[in-house]
Amino acid sequence: MTDNYSNQIGEVQSIRKGYEDYSVTGFYEQFGDNYHNPHEPAIHKSIQLTIQQWSVNLDNVLDLACGSGEVTVALNRLGYHNIDGIDPYTDKAYFNRTGKRAETYRFEDISSGVLSDRCYRLIICSFALHLLSESRLPLVAYQLSAIADSLLIITPHKRPNLKPEWGWSLQAEMVVERVRSRLYRSQFKR
Repeated sequence: MTDNYSNQIGEVQSIRKGYEDYSVTGFYEQFGDNYHNPHEPAIHKSIQLTIQQWSVNLDNVLDLACGSGEVTVALNRLGYHNIDGIDPYTDKAYFNRTGKRAETYRFEDISSGVLSDRCYRLIICSFALHLLSESRLPLVAYQLSAIADSLLIITPHKRPNLKPEWGWSLQAEMVVERVRSRLYRSQFKR
């Protein structure tokens, strides 16, 4: 990759190549400050349709793996502002777009319970959980199910598919411009 790479990361093919060349973690460590998801228009449409078609409570939202704020920006435009962002690599990009700081917890921190004292109505995780290794996914999913009523996963893949034994039950699914959204409900009673 060239020094120009940070100018190219908006291209889907370049991001995939970046994952191959640097690993997922290495890519975000190196280029997270300038990250921008090229699928942002589909993410915005997915969120808008989610709000229109499914019963989601947006009183208190966690934008998990918040990137440069694609989800937060979409929710702000729709009038929702009580949003926390978490991403270990893109705090600068998130701050530049939203004016808010993202907490820098990693999925490993979440699996160890760092968020266990929190309560969210909805967690939205966009373009991130499919990158998590299959061995880590169950514990991360379980920890998230203990702190939120609902989880919206927006992904460019058919994965991840959360299992009921991980604390979530699938409620609805849709595809917008090859971007898949799945709404899960926590199996914990609050």
